[in-house]
Amino acid sequence: MARLKTAVLISGHGSNLQALIDACADPAFPAEICLVLSNKPGAAGLDRAKAAGLPIKAVSHREFADRESFEAAVSFELEAAGAELVLLAGFMRVLTEGFVSKWQDRLINIHPSLLPAFPGLDTHARALEAGVAQAGCTVHFVRADVDAGPTILQAAVSVTNDDTEESLAARVLEQEHKIYPEALRLIADGKVTISDGKVIVEDA
Repeated sequence: MARLKTAVLISGHGSNLQALIDACADPAFPAEICLVLSNKPGAAGLDRAKAAGLPIKAVSHREFADRESFEAAVSFELEAAGAELVLLAGFMRVLTEGFVSKWQDRLINIHPSLLPAFPGLDTHARALEAGVAQAGCTVHFVRADVDAGPTILQAAVSVTNDDTEESLAARVLEQEHKIYPEALRLIADGKVTISDGKVIVEDA
């Protein structure tokens, strides 16, 4: 059976990318990474991809006059690589409605909170400030609104009295590394469908 061709967009270190690389290294895994693309040519994640023998591209947003022309260049590379699904893994660019529409239901993201709680930045600091008992992470389909879109998978961690932003972030990141490959597996296996704006997952 053909494996789902998956592209990963990154901006930085690429720890979630590494979890995806490790999962896809198994020949029995139903997806393969056909491209790793960064908007930052010096991103460490590109070195991870290169070390794994994966195709890489750098498309610097600074070289374009506006977001639309940058995103057109990104889309060109994704299509040239044959990408069927696009994963955002620490991609620090807000995407336009046009790009999101073009890749509708083929574009997913991982966010370090239990959405809809704490969308945007500084999630761990805000969770601690709010005094929540649980924090976590969410894999979701991307929509034009930031950190919106139907949830595919979530994982929760308990917040302890002595947690700092760093300690909480580290525990959440461990869960991110588990649920992002799992979400990819479910999608590639055809176990994820969207009905009335909500995700239905078989065998989660």
